[in-house]
Amino acid sequence: MAVFLLGVSAACCLGLGFVLQQRAAARAPLSDFLSFRLLLDLIRMPDWLLGVGFMVCGQVLSAIALAYGEVSLVEPLTATNLLFAMALSRWLTRQPLGLSGWGGVALLALGVTAFIVAGQPSGGGTPAGTLRHWLVFGIVAGLALLLTAVAKRLPLPSEATLLALAAGLLYGLQDALTRICGQIAKDGGLPELVVHWQPYAVGAIGLTGMLLVQSAFEAAPLRMSLPALTAAQPLAGIACGIGFLGDQLRVTPAALAWEAAGLAAITTGVVLLGRHPAMPPGTAHRQPVHADKVG
Repeated sequence: MAVFLLGVSAACCLGLGFVLQQRAAARAPLSDFLSFRLLLDLIRMPDWLLGVGFMVCGQVLSAIALAYGEVSLVEPLTATNLLFAMALSRWLTRQPLGLSGWGGVALLALGVTAFIVAGQPSGGGTPAGTLRHWLVFGIVAGLALLLTAVAKRLPLPSEATLLALAAGLLYGLQDALTRICGQIAKDGGLPELVVHWQPYAVGAIGLTGMLLVQSAFEAAPLRMSLPALTAAQPLAGIACGIGFLGDQLRVTPAALAWEAAGLAAITTGVVLLGRHPAMPPGTAHRQPVHADKVG
Protein backbone atom coordinates (compact mmCIF):
# COMPACT_ATOMS: atom_id res chain seq x y z
CA MET A 1 0.00 0.00 0.00
CA ALA A 2 2.88 2.39 0.79
CA VAL A 3 4.41 1.80 -2.66
CA PHE A 4 0.98 2.34 -4.25
CA LEU A 5 0.48 5.67 -2.46
CA LEU A 6 4.01 6.79 -3.27
CA GLY A 7 3.53 5.90 -6.95
CA VAL A 8 0.23 7.77 -7.25
CA SER A 9 1.63 10.78 -5.36
CA ALA A 10 4.59 10.82 -7.74
CA ALA A 11 2.20 10.70 -10.69
CA CYS A 12 0.27 13.68 -9.29
CA CYS A 13 3.41 15.79 -8.97
CA LEU A 14 4.69 14.77 -12.41
CA GLY A 15 1.39 15.53 -14.13
CA LEU A 16 1.12 19.00 -12.61
CA GLY A 17 4.77 19.67 -13.36
CA PHE A 18 4.49 18.70 -17.03
CA VAL A 19 1.57 21.08 -17.64
CA LEU A 20 3.35 24.03 -16.02
CA GLN A 21 6.58 23.29 -17.90
CA GLN A 22 4.81 23.13 -21.25
CA ARG A 23 3.02 26.44 -20.67
CA ALA A 24 6.42 28.05 -20.10
CA ALA A 25 8.26 26.19 -22.90
CA ALA A 26 5.64 27.35 -25.40
CA ARG A 27 6.93 30.91 -24.87
CA ALA A 28 10.62 30.06 -25.39
CA PRO A 29 12.37 31.02 -28.67
CA LEU A 30 12.45 28.21 -31.21
CA SER A 31 16.03 29.18 -32.08
CA ASP A 32 17.02 27.34 -28.88
CA PHE A 33 15.28 24.14 -29.93
CA LEU A 34 17.27 21.02 -28.91
CA SER A 35 19.96 23.22 -27.41
CA PHE A 36 20.91 23.46 -23.75
CA ARG A 37 20.39 27.24 -24.19
CA LEU A 38 16.70 26.38 -23.98
CA LEU A 39 17.09 25.37 -20.33
CA LEU A 40 18.89 28.65 -19.63
CA ASP A 41 15.94 30.55 -21.13
CA LEU A 42 13.38 28.53 -19.22
CA ILE A 43 15.10 28.91 -15.86
CA ARG A 44 14.11 32.59 -15.92
CA MET A 45 10.39 31.72 -16.02
CA PRO A 46 8.69 31.31 -12.60
CA ASP A 47 5.99 28.93 -13.87
CA TRP A 48 8.65 26.67 -15.40
CA LEU A 49 10.58 26.62 -12.12
CA LEU A 50 7.37 25.73 -10.29
CA GLY A 51 6.77 22.94 -12.81
CA VAL A 52 10.31 21.64 -12.33
CA GLY A 53 9.77 21.74 -8.58
CA PHE A 54 6.69 19.54 -8.94
CA MET A 55 8.60 17.22 -11.28
CA VAL A 56 11.52 16.89 -8.84
CA CYS A 57 9.07 16.07 -6.03
CA GLY A 58 7.52 13.44 -8.29
CA GLN A 59 10.90 11.95 -9.11
CA VAL A 60 11.89 11.82 -5.44
CA LEU A 61 8.62 10.09 -4.52
CA SER A 62 9.09 7.72 -7.46
CA ALA A 63 12.65 6.96 -6.33
CA ILE A 64 11.41 6.11 -2.83
CA ALA A 65 8.71 3.87 -4.32
CA LEU A 66 11.32 2.17 -6.51
CA ALA A 67 13.52 1.56 -3.47
CA TYR A 68 10.77 -0.55 -1.90
CA GLY A 69 8.81 -1.82 -4.91
CA GLU A 70 9.47 -3.34 -8.32
CA VAL A 71 9.82 -1.20 -11.45
CA SER A 72 7.05 -3.30 -13.02
CA LEU A 73 4.71 -2.15 -10.23
CA VAL A 74 5.74 1.49 -9.89
CA GLU A 75 5.86 2.36 -13.61
CA PRO A 76 2.15 1.68 -14.35
CA LEU A 77 1.24 3.79 -11.31
CA THR A 78 3.33 6.77 -12.44
CA ALA A 79 1.70 6.50 -15.89
CA THR A 80 -1.44 7.91 -14.25
CA ASN A 81 0.30 11.31 -14.22
CA LEU A 82 -1.78 12.10 -17.29
CA LEU A 83 -4.93 12.02 -15.14
CA PHE A 84 -3.55 14.82 -12.97
CA ALA A 85 -2.27 16.71 -16.01
CA MET A 86 -5.76 16.46 -17.47
CA ALA A 87 -7.33 17.72 -14.24
CA LEU A 88 -5.12 20.84 -14.18
CA SER A 89 -5.56 21.42 -17.92
CA ARG A 90 -9.31 21.09 -17.61
CA TRP A 91 -9.30 23.70 -14.83
CA LEU A 92 -7.16 26.04 -16.94
CA THR A 93 -9.16 25.62 -20.16
CA ARG A 94 -12.66 25.14 -18.64
CA GLN A 95 -13.15 22.34 -21.16
CA PRO A 96 -15.55 19.51 -20.14
CA LEU A 97 -14.21 15.97 -20.36
CA GLY A 98 -16.92 14.54 -22.60
CA LEU A 99 -17.10 10.95 -23.82
CA SER A 100 -13.49 10.69 -25.05
CA GLY A 101 -12.10 12.22 -21.86
CA TRP A 102 -14.03 9.95 -19.51
CA GLY A 103 -13.26 7.00 -21.78
CA GLY A 104 -9.54 7.77 -21.54
CA VAL A 105 -9.78 8.06 -17.75
CA ALA A 106 -11.57 4.70 -17.50
CA LEU A 107 -9.16 2.92 -19.86
CA LEU A 108 -6.09 4.25 -18.06
CA ALA A 109 -7.40 3.33 -14.62
CA LEU A 110 -8.65 -0.10 -15.69
CA GLY A 111 -5.46 -0.82 -17.63
CA VAL A 112 -3.26 -0.09 -14.62
CA THR A 113 -5.51 -2.22 -12.41
CA ALA A 114 -5.60 -5.12 -14.87
CA PHE A 115 -1.83 -5.16 -15.35
CA ILE A 116 -1.03 -5.07 -11.63
CA VAL A 117 -3.70 -7.61 -10.61
CA ALA A 118 -2.90 -10.03 -13.44
CA GLY A 119 0.89 -9.66 -13.40
CA GLN A 120 1.37 -9.43 -9.63
CA PRO A 121 4.82 -7.83 -10.09
CA SER A 122 7.37 -9.08 -7.59
CA GLY A 123 11.10 -9.07 -7.03
CA GLY A 124 13.26 -11.93 -6.00
CA GLY A 125 14.31 -13.04 -9.46
CA THR A 126 17.95 -13.41 -10.39
CA PRO A 127 19.38 -10.16 -11.81
CA ALA A 128 20.75 -10.49 -15.31
CA GLY A 129 24.41 -11.00 -16.02
CA THR A 130 26.64 -8.27 -17.39
CA LEU A 131 26.03 -9.11 -21.06
CA ARG A 132 22.24 -9.10 -20.79
CA HIS A 133 22.32 -5.99 -18.60
CA TRP A 134 24.25 -3.99 -21.18
CA LEU A 135 22.26 -5.48 -24.05
CA VAL A 136 18.94 -4.23 -22.62
CA PHE A 137 20.54 -0.94 -21.61
CA GLY A 138 21.96 -0.48 -25.11
CA ILE A 139 18.69 -1.34 -26.87
CA VAL A 140 16.67 1.19 -24.85
CA ALA A 141 19.31 3.94 -25.13
CA GLY A 142 19.87 3.15 -28.81
CA LEU A 143 16.16 3.41 -29.60
CA ALA A 144 16.05 6.79 -27.87
CA LEU A 145 19.03 7.98 -29.92
CA LEU A 146 17.48 6.68 -33.15
CA LEU A 147 14.15 8.40 -32.45
CA THR A 148 15.95 11.68 -31.77
CA ALA A 149 17.92 11.42 -35.02
CA VAL A 150 14.79 10.64 -37.05
CA ALA A 151 12.81 13.39 -35.31
CA LYS A 152 15.15 16.11 -36.59
CA ARG A 153 14.06 15.31 -40.15
CA LEU A 154 10.32 15.74 -39.48
CA PRO A 155 7.93 18.71 -39.14
CA LEU A 156 7.75 20.17 -35.63
CA PRO A 157 4.50 18.46 -34.48
CA SER A 158 5.75 15.00 -35.49
CA GLU A 159 9.19 15.85 -34.19
CA ALA A 160 7.71 16.67 -30.77
CA THR A 161 6.07 13.23 -30.61
CA LEU A 162 9.28 11.35 -31.41
CA LEU A 163 11.32 13.47 -29.00
CA ALA A 164 8.79 12.72 -26.26
CA LEU A 165 8.99 9.00 -27.09
CA ALA A 166 12.79 9.18 -26.83
CA ALA A 167 12.55 11.02 -23.50
CA GLY A 168 10.06 8.44 -22.20
CA LEU A 169 12.48 5.62 -23.03
CA LEU A 170 15.30 7.45 -21.24
CA TYR A 171 13.11 8.13 -18.20
CA GLY A 172 12.16 4.45 -18.02
CA LEU A 173 15.85 3.55 -18.13
CA GLN A 174 16.56 6.21 -15.50
CA ASP A 175 13.90 4.68 -13.22
CA ALA A 176 15.54 1.26 -13.50
CA LEU A 177 18.95 2.72 -12.61
CA THR A 178 17.36 4.70 -9.76
CA ARG A 179 16.14 1.44 -8.28
CA ILE A 180 19.67 0.03 -8.47
CA CYS A 181 20.94 3.16 -6.69
CA GLY A 182 18.35 2.63 -3.97
CA GLN A 183 19.51 -0.93 -3.48
CA ILE A 184 23.17 0.16 -3.31
CA ALA A 185 22.30 2.82 -0.71
CA LYS A 186 20.30 0.35 1.38
CA ASP A 187 23.08 -2.25 1.33
CA GLY A 188 26.14 -0.03 1.79
CA GLY A 189 24.87 3.42 2.78
CA LEU A 190 24.81 6.65 0.77
CA PRO A 191 28.64 6.98 0.59
CA GLU A 192 28.72 3.73 -1.36
CA LEU A 193 26.97 5.46 -4.28
CA VAL A 194 30.06 7.56 -4.99
CA VAL A 195 32.06 4.58 -6.26
CA HIS A 196 29.35 3.26 -8.60
CA TRP A 197 28.55 4.52 -12.09
CA GLN A 198 24.77 4.30 -11.82
CA PRO A 199 24.18 7.60 -9.93
CA TYR A 200 26.17 9.52 -12.54
CA ALA A 201 24.23 7.80 -15.34
CA VAL A 202 20.95 8.74 -13.62
CA GLY A 203 22.01 12.40 -13.63
CA ALA A 204 23.19 12.39 -17.25
CA ILE A 205 20.10 10.55 -18.51
CA GLY A 206 17.83 12.85 -16.50
CA LEU A 207 19.42 16.00 -17.96
CA THR A 208 19.25 14.62 -21.51
CA GLY A 209 15.64 13.56 -21.02
CA MET A 210 14.73 16.99 -19.70
CA LEU A 211 16.23 18.68 -22.77
CA LEU A 212 14.26 16.37 -25.08
CA VAL A 213 11.03 16.92 -23.13
CA GLN A 214 11.35 20.71 -23.00
CA SER A 215 12.14 20.80 -26.74
CA ALA A 216 9.04 18.68 -27.40
CA PHE A 217 6.94 20.96 -25.17
CA GLU A 218 8.34 23.99 -26.99
CA ALA A 219 7.72 22.65 -30.48
CA ALA A 220 4.06 21.61 -30.39
CA PRO A 221 0.90 21.41 -28.26
CA LEU A 222 1.04 19.24 -25.16
CA ARG A 223 -1.26 16.69 -26.79
CA MET A 224 1.49 15.95 -29.32
CA SER A 225 4.10 15.07 -26.70
CA LEU A 226 2.69 14.08 -23.30
CA PRO A 227 0.84 10.92 -24.48
CA ALA A 228 4.02 9.59 -26.10
CA LEU A 229 6.11 10.41 -23.03
CA THR A 230 3.58 8.87 -20.65
CA ALA A 231 3.22 5.67 -22.71
CA ALA A 232 6.92 5.10 -23.40
CA GLN A 233 8.22 5.52 -19.85
CA PRO A 234 6.37 2.60 -18.20
CA LEU A 235 7.00 0.30 -21.18
CA ALA A 236 10.74 1.01 -21.03
CA GLY A 237 10.79 0.72 -17.25
CA ILE A 238 8.98 -2.63 -17.28
CA ALA A 239 11.31 -3.92 -20.02
CA CYS A 240 14.34 -2.94 -17.92
CA GLY A 241 12.81 -4.37 -14.75
CA ILE A 242 12.24 -7.73 -16.35
CA GLY A 243 15.29 -7.51 -18.62
CA PHE A 244 18.03 -6.97 -16.05
CA LEU A 245 16.65 -6.24 -12.57
CA GLY A 246 15.07 -9.62 -11.92
CA ASP A 247 11.46 -8.43 -11.75
CA GLN A 248 8.96 -11.22 -12.21
CA LEU A 249 5.45 -11.29 -13.64
CA ARG A 250 2.98 -14.15 -13.76
CA VAL A 251 3.38 -15.94 -17.08
CA THR A 252 0.31 -18.17 -17.25
CA PRO A 253 -1.63 -17.77 -20.53
CA ALA A 254 -4.51 -16.00 -18.78
CA ALA A 255 -2.18 -13.67 -16.87
CA LEU A 256 -0.22 -12.80 -20.02
CA ALA A 257 -3.44 -12.03 -21.87
CA TRP A 258 -4.64 -9.71 -19.11
CA GLU A 259 -1.21 -8.07 -18.84
CA ALA A 260 -1.20 -7.39 -22.58
CA ALA A 261 -4.76 -6.09 -22.42
CA GLY A 262 -3.83 -3.86 -19.49
CA LEU A 263 -0.85 -2.35 -21.32
CA ALA A 264 -3.00 -1.83 -24.43
CA ALA A 265 -5.68 -0.11 -22.32
CA ILE A 266 -3.06 2.11 -20.67
CA THR A 267 -1.66 3.15 -24.06
CA THR A 268 -5.12 3.79 -25.55
CA GLY A 269 -6.22 5.75 -22.49
CA VAL A 270 -3.06 7.85 -22.60
CA VAL A 271 -3.63 8.71 -26.27
CA LEU A 272 -7.31 9.58 -25.72
CA LEU A 273 -6.52 11.85 -22.79
CA GLY A 274 -3.50 13.44 -24.43
CA ARG A 275 -5.47 14.40 -27.52
CA HIS A 276 -8.43 15.74 -25.56
CA PRO A 277 -9.33 19.42 -26.24
CA ALA A 278 -8.68 20.21 -22.56
CA MET A 279 -4.96 19.80 -23.15
CA PRO A 280 -3.28 23.21 -23.60
CA PRO A 281 -3.05 24.22 -27.28
CA GLY A 282 0.56 25.36 -26.83
CA THR A 283 2.39 26.66 -29.90
CA ALA A 284 -0.38 26.69 -32.46
CA HIS A 285 0.99 29.15 -35.00
CA ARG A 286 4.73 29.32 -34.42
CA GLN A 287 6.96 29.00 -37.42
CA PRO A 288 9.60 26.26 -37.48
CA VAL A 289 13.24 27.34 -37.31
CA HIS A 290 14.94 24.12 -38.37
CA ALA A 291 18.05 25.87 -39.53
CA ASP A 292 18.80 27.18 -36.05
CA LYS A 293 17.39 24.50 -33.83
CA VAL A 294 20.59 22.63 -33.00
CA GLY A 295 23.12 24.48 -30.93
